[in-house]
Amino acid sequence: MADFVNILAAGVAYGVLLFLMAGGLSVTMGLMGFANLAHGSLSMLGGYIVVMLMNWYGWPFFAALPMAALGAAVAGLIVERTIFKRFYWGNQLDQVLLTIGIVTMTVAAATYIWGAVPPAVHVPAFLEGRAHLGWFDIGSYRLFLILFGGLLTLGLVLGVEKTSFGAKIRAAVDNRRMTMSCGIDIDRLFMLAFAIGSALAGLGGGLAIYLVGLDPSFPVKYLVYLLVVVVVGGLGSIRGTLAAALALGICDVAGKYYIPYLGAFIIYGVTVAILLVRPNGLFGRGH
Repeated sequence: MADFVNILAAGVAYGVLLFLMAGGLSVTMGLMGFANLAHGSLSMLGGYIVVMLMNWYGWPFFAALPMAALGAAVAGLIVERTIFKRFYWGNQLDQVLLTIGIVTMTVAAATYIWGAVPPAVHVPAFLEGRAHLGWFDIGSYRLFLILFGGLLTLGLVLGVEKTSFGAKIRAAVDNRRMTMSCGIDIDRLFMLAFAIGSALAGLGGGLAIYLVGLDPSFPVKYLVYLLVVVVVGGLGSIRGTLAAALALGICDVAGKYYIPYLGAFIIYGVTVAILLVRPNGLFGRGH
């Protein structure tokens, strides 16, 4: 039972990381209708910002994390204002080709700037050990991810589904012309949404280093995982993205522990099974 609880906790912590990185993609792809496959590059940027600030300049971990979010938000805004905004209402194939090209460029740039060797990051000592919770132990960093990520997740869900900002985003995607006729600045609205999504991606990348590592192939390695989370959750549903991230995180960790010879097949098998039953995802608009 203790092993099962540890695996469950590890899966939830991994799922929280997936949600933080995929939450922004859910906003841009599901709510804004823009297929941004370069979203993982923003997570990688956030991770390398944490590495630089900690290893080069001696910043503490908790001071570097907000800068990872800010740096990714600024980078995301620059790309959104100069390139992406021209493709919002265009063909999705063009969006896919554009963002895949950006992924390739960022992988090459990261390799040139930081090298191909995964960097090491040392978190505060109180996050490196194990926490004793009654009759089982859990890694302190995983417990931190569950608590901290849980608060961020709650804020994002409430922000998108319970505020006028989230309602405006959904209205703009459903009927752009009607939303504009109500006096809502869609251009500014999408810019803010993209900045929030980019900040979450950068923060998720910074938090992921200690748990899953970081290297220039990060955007490619996790691209499929992020897409799976968004699609299985249901396009446009933040709650669905959260449910899918937690479910797939737990299944991935449990599968690698109990049946390691199957490798990553578990997460894809679960994905296929869910989509066969619910083609629009767990919380897709078709349901």
